[in-house]
Amino acid sequence: MSQQNIQDSLLRFMTCGSVDDGKSTLIGRLLFDTKTILTDTLTQIEKTSKKRGMAAIDLSLITDGLQAEREQGITIDVAYRYFSTGKRKYIIADAPGHEQYTRNMVTAASTAHLAIILIDARKGVLTQTRRHSFLAKLVGIPHIVVAINKMDLIDYDENQYKSICEDYEKFAKEIKLSESRTIEFVPMSALNGDMIVARGESIHWYQGPTLLDILEKTTADYAGKDKNFRFPVQFVCRPHASDDHQLHDFRGFMGRVESGSISVGDEITVLPSRYKSKVKSIQLGDITLNKAISEQSVTILLEDEIDISRGDMIIKSNDAIEPTKNINAMVCWLSETAMASSRAYLIRHTSRESKAKLDKIDFKVNIETLGHEIIPNLNMNDIAQVTFKLAQPIMMDAYQDNRSTGAFIIIDESTYHTVGAGMID
Repeated sequence: MSQQNIQDSLLRFMTCGSVDDGKSTLIGRLLFDTKTILTDTLTQIEKTSKKRGMAAIDLSLITDGLQAEREQGITIDVAYRYFSTGKRKYIIADAPGHEQYTRNMVTAASTAHLAIILIDARKGVLTQTRRHSFLAKLVGIPHIVVAINKMDLIDYDENQYKSICEDYEKFAKEIKLSESRTIEFVPMSALNGDMIVARGESIHWYQGPTLLDILEKTTADYAGKDKNFRFPVQFVCRPHASDDHQLHDFRGFMGRVESGSISVGDEITVLPSRYKSKVKSIQLGDITLNKAISEQSVTILLEDEIDISRGDMIIKSNDAIEPTKNINAMVCWLSETAMASSRAYLIRHTSRESKAKLDKIDFKVNIETLGHEIIPNLNMNDIAQVTFKLAQPIMMDAYQDNRSTGAFIIIDESTYHTVGAGMID
């Protein structure tokens, strides 16, 4: 398999939208029509559907796994499902539509290559549509599919579909969503299966691709293969207890290539110490490589003895990145306990951890109006621009340039709970 195929073999995507737009039904239809539902699961769902008095199978039950979700008919937690076709593998995240579950959606969106934003054809673009689109932009999802669902309930009206597309495109320009992103529109009926996997016969006026066609062709291009080389060191391997005398001099730096690539002979710089050396060898398990690419977990050996430890970062010497003790970032607050300057926090960025002090909250984003508000602290599900001061420097990129080295999590030092997620400006 070529490196390009390796990058594109797995696509992570999420569904989001307002309540009752049909997110869970859409995923259920996708799994059902691609024949990726286990027989015992299908049997259980059929029984549950009959108990609820439904004549046909309720496909939303495939993803609504929590008992509370099934009883209320809503999605609360993020549900992950896996399936594959003849062309590629997929991980689906069904994110909740309720505003109080914003943190769940941000968690699901942080690793997504593509977002399916559902719109009820009867209702058009709603506040939740705008909110989820803004969040998709915020976390840097590179591909957007606007799925206008429930076309069967408006008699597959082409004019209504085009009107919704125009409204969404106008909003997308307002928040600059279309900059460096692809946006595609699909009319569909998740209930009847039109334009999900099969085209159906009801939307004959639409000549574009089905949803599955779009998923099959979309590249997972945020992975970072064309970006600057970033290698946070996770572990220093020195096998002292070995009978092999050659291993006594072995000193390998283990980690994951977060972006870019590195080859044997390349000159590197270690941050924050700024020591320089050249790559002597690259190992992937028992295999020796000439080159390591993004998303590979490898061991790098250098020509020189350099003091390197967990949390250091290896970059190419011709790259410019400055360690810093100040962070300005958009933060999504995940905890029920409000953020406060009096509490002690830890910032975990790649494999590095540092004590952090809240310097100031610049503003909170009003998700309804997308305006800015000045607030004293952050509460659960709030999204705000925040400045931190760190005890130890980190090696960061802007999140829009590199999702791996531009993101961090916030840990409450007293409870060691993860309380926030940040995206560096």
